[in-house]
Amino acid sequence: MAEKATSTYIDLLSDFGFKRIFGSEPNKALLIAFLNEIFQRKKRIIGLVYNQNEYPGAERNRGQ
Repeated sequence: MAEKATSTYIDLLSDFGFKRIFGSEPNKALLIAFLNEIFQRKKRIIGLVYNQNEYPGAERNRGQ
């Protein structure tokens, strides 16, 4: 008997979902188009640079 295929969707309103879709170099054009739509021609983005944006915070009592 064949198994039923299931689909998985990413919630763009979550931090993980937004970063997964818009936070990588291959999706740069998608992010630029998205931001330009938000700005509604008041500003225009023509390029962007991805920098490291995740920094591990200091942990209290680390190693204890």
